[in-house]
Amino acid sequence: MANNGGSSRRGDDGVGVGVTPSRWRFFRPTAGTPLAAAGSMSIRSVLNRLNSSVDASGTRPVVPLGHGDPTSSACFRTAPEAEDAVVDALRSRKHNGYSPTVGVPQARSAIAEYLSRDLPYELSPDDIYLTSGCVQAIEIMISVLAQPGANILLPRPGFPMYKSRTTFSELEVRYFDLVPERGWEADLESVKAIADENTVAILIINPSNPCGSVYSHDHLAQIAETAGELGILIIADEVYDHLAFGSKPFIPMGIFGKTVPVITLGAISKRWLVPGWRLGWIATCDPNGILKETKIDQSIQNYINITSDPATFIQGAVPQIIANTKEEYFNKILDLLRNSADLCYGKIKDIRGITCPHKPEGSMFVMAKLDLSCLDGFSDDIDFCCRLAKEESVIVLPGLGSDHFRH
Repeated sequence: MANNGGSSRRGDDGVGVGVTPSRWRFFRPTAGTPLAAAGSMSIRSVLNRLNSSVDASGTRPVVPLGHGDPTSSACFRTAPEAEDAVVDALRSRKHNGYSPTVGVPQARSAIAEYLSRDLPYELSPDDIYLTSGCVQAIEIMISVLAQPGANILLPRPGFPMYKSRTTFSELEVRYFDLVPERGWEADLESVKAIADENTVAILIINPSNPCGSVYSHDHLAQIAETAGELGILIIADEVYDHLAFGSKPFIPMGIFGKTVPVITLGAISKRWLVPGWRLGWIATCDPNGILKETKIDQSIQNYINITSDPATFIQGAVPQIIANTKEEYFNKILDLLRNSADLCYGKIKDIRGITCPHKPEGSMFVMAKLDLSCLDGFSDDIDFCCRLAKEESVIVLPGLGSDHFRH
């Protein structure tokens, strides 16, 4: 056997020991790789850092406010009908095998019908692709769009997962600002200024993570018109669909699907309070067939063919979850979120050095502004969040983690 440059000796038990590292041919990860960069800027990386700052020997219970996981609060529990649906799916023994790559037909039909309730046209089950949560839906769409030279427009502030996925896929990002004085509406003039012939899509998150805003029909119409003029598709992240508790109702971007192709990303994670069930979807809201014409739908199918599926028994439960959950349950959750938002907004106003530019109207988040000039000894927002975790066991996400400015 050839010597590859390493040295070794055989121990008493016959097992080789002491092989030098020069023998191994796989690379050593470096900070410059897309994977290393994407991982370091992810929301999970930031949360891991904050959680590690908590004083393990302290007596204060951890208050986790940095992640959109409603299950951390006992008052947020899924509907009994959803739990029963999962139990029934398991006991039926019909959902223990592999599912079709695009999803179980009955689940796709149920989701198409669910989304069509709010649209001026009907979605087909063929328009629905099931994913392992909304995060996998993000992964698929960014990977599909990441062609050489292409760029995508992302909101700032925004959900950090998009930046992580675009970095890993080496898709260029261009940011447009959300304006806090206008309820975090998109600055559409800046959208027009940064787009060019290589721009493929714009991301709209509504209701917003992390801003807690909900867009009006008029603003969504303006976004659709702008995207149509630019010839780009809209990725509509609506994982918080219907979690609107302010003056404006939730309106899906898909109602403008005849103006511009819309790809909606969603999940049962937030409205049903079950992020751990990992059931999401991609919905092509495109009655004009532009996504088929440009083969985007085929690219989605191709990517799904090389990735994993959501758990089959959860897919099997979806029709019953959607059909049986009572409106009273949803109203109860909205009341809880509204009361929490009112309390949070009111308390923030009483804290010197922290302001809230816009009262939250949807999702599960509020974006606050930190004025470091009023606070001694803090270098930036990350330092503030780390010390808050260490001294008070309270976890909040820094604005930098949402691609926002420091204060």
